[in-house]
Amino acid sequence: MNALSSEFTQFLRAAKAATYAGQGDEASVTPALQDSKQLEHRAGAFLYRDIYVGLVQFVGQEIVYLNNRAIWSMSYSGGLIGKEQSASFKPVYAFLRQALLSAPPEFPVRGPASLQAEQMLYTCTTEGSLEGFHGVERITQSGSLVYELRFNGGSLA
Repeated sequence: MNALSSEFTQFLRAAKAATYAGQGDEASVTPALQDSKQLEHRAGAFLYRDIYVGLVQFVGQEIVYLNNRAIWSMSYSGGLIGKEQSASFKPVYAFLRQALLSAPPEFPVRGPASLQAEQMLYTCTTEGSLEGFHGVERITQSGSLVYELRFNGGSLA
């Protein structure tokens, strides 16, 4: 089986929905790194692990294992823009979760190219494929940039 098969893509989409994007509290496990948050989802021979530190500004890494061997990873870094945003992060991150749950089925790395709700607009620009990619996602609120994240990753197999 090709490590990045449709089975992998379906697993990745389900794992993201069961963890941060879906606020999956049951996915939280004791973190391996001090001051970090660790989320995991397992299905069959696949294991998804997301480890990140920070809240207003954060950095993290997602890793997918197949039969206990790392086959895919994505690193990310970003957060809220401007000091005034730290007090109002909940609505921005709630909208971010909504965008992440709307990820394209064939490329469930982050959210869709764009999503709008009320005063917020989510955009995601990505280059590459699941085998190797990089991109940036942004959220604007009433036309002002309030959140930005950069990510990159790909196959390890």
